[in-house]
Amino acid sequence: MSRIAIAGFLHETNTFAPVKAEWDDFVRAESFPGLTVGDDILTVMPGKNISIAGFIDEAAAFGHELAPIAWCCAIPSAHVSEHAFETYMTMLLEGLAAAAPFDAVYLDLHGAMVCEHHEDGEGELLARVRQHLGPDIPLVVSLDLHSNTTRTMFENCDGLIAYRTYPHIDMADTGARAARYLHNLLADPDAPMPAKSHRAIPFLMPLTGQCTMAEPAKGTYANLAALEAEDGVRSVSFTPGFPPADIWDCGPVVVAYGDSQEAADSAADALYDVILAQEAAFQVPRLSPDVAVAQAIASNAHKPYVLADVQDNCGAGATSDTTGLLRSLVEQGADGAVVGALVDPEVAAQAHAAGQGAEIDVSLGGKLYTVGDPPFKGRFKVLALSDGCFTCTGPFYKGATPNLGPMAWLGIGGVSVVVSSHRMQAADKEIFRHLGCEPEKQKILGLKSSVHFRADFTDIAEKILVVEAPGASIDRPESLPYENLRPGVRLCPGGTAHAPSAE
Repeated sequence: MSRIAIAGFLHETNTFAPVKAEWDDFVRAESFPGLTVGDDILTVMPGKNISIAGFIDEAAAFGHELAPIAWCCAIPSAHVSEHAFETYMTMLLEGLAAAAPFDAVYLDLHGAMVCEHHEDGEGELLARVRQHLGPDIPLVVSLDLHSNTTRTMFENCDGLIAYRTYPHIDMADTGARAARYLHNLLADPDAPMPAKSHRAIPFLMPLTGQCTMAEPAKGTYANLAALEAEDGVRSVSFTPGFPPADIWDCGPVVVAYGDSQEAADSAADALYDVILAQEAAFQVPRLSPDVAVAQAIASNAHKPYVLADVQDNCGAGATSDTTGLLRSLVEQGADGAVVGALVDPEVAAQAHAAGQGAEIDVSLGGKLYTVGDPPFKGRFKVLALSDGCFTCTGPFYKGATPNLGPMAWLGIGGVSVVVSSHRMQAADKEIFRHLGCEPEKQKILGLKSSVHFRADFTDIAEKILVVEAPGASIDRPESLPYENLRPGVRLCPGGTAHAPSAE
């Protein structure tokens, strides 16, 4: 039995988004738990689809003693403030000092954190932790699939273990894999740390092209699993990256660990070659809101047409308050259509003040993201109200108990919209159901999510259309104004190489 210190600090940073992450955003519970400290981690996390939950269960099964320090995450947004980062770092390093002695450290991180004062948030965090620990204590990290896995991160730990599904239905499973990997390191404390290999893929992948429910990502991860089963290979991870992050190391990466350098390099090179051979397939078609809505209205489907409002996905740092898709549905006279969840605490409060059944004149959305997307003004009927607290039942948010503040279901003609006070991407049917809106009974579902919705909505969808409406989560990396990205990276599959301006 070993003693393992555990902690977590997660943020996915969209450097092109308008709203930064402050410390209060990490403290407050929204779609996932808020700041959780000490032994509370051991009771709050288990049962949830979170990496640290899987690690706790697996490590306990091995008989290890856990020393929990602090875990928190904030919903994706622009840069993490210096105050937020330094507040957590103080908590983490003081917690490590207080928890000593221990035999190893496990950290639940995202991998795409950008701070006001550090471009590579996780790299800075891991460098400081490694300096605190010294070179000999094993340090293993679980990562999000969308990690921009930098060399600094890679060099300052002994294992980076990433998700293998998008939608991320394997977050807890990834924590369990990290526990098994660390257990094997601890089983022979006199053995050297595994050899490791890092390969940066030379092109950026749009988020919509990274879905593991379809090719080419599905086959890529099947190849990964086969490589990991080979003799001498301990772990292989592929992180397709988070493209709306203007940093030097933005982009996809393969990481491999083996009993020898040859084994690690061979696995990394093989997967690298598989990905490059499929480069063009990582691009996906997108439709304008008007075209997508027209197709959905014209269909005679018996199940809902799902319109994915991918660029207003708060799960990728957007504001979830744009109205382009809603406007098109209303203007084209859609019937039996619902959009959600659109964030507007002012309108939610107005609906609660008026009461269920009332009609209210509102200026909805367009308050945080305003580029070509004004508020939608109209008279809505208040169909239902809630306090924004419910329990998720889908495979992505499984077991989560969101607190989205006052919520309202509003209708205008044949179109309705679920309005929340806090952000959460529409990746669980309960966002609608807890208000009395049954998703499977709708003709059209407008979901503010890029890919995660597929885990819980594919079973009821007649067809899924990717909609390119206004929003801060731009799905075309080639259109983003990168200033810090390293030269030579192709800005999209098969695209042109990045060449920074002279400025």
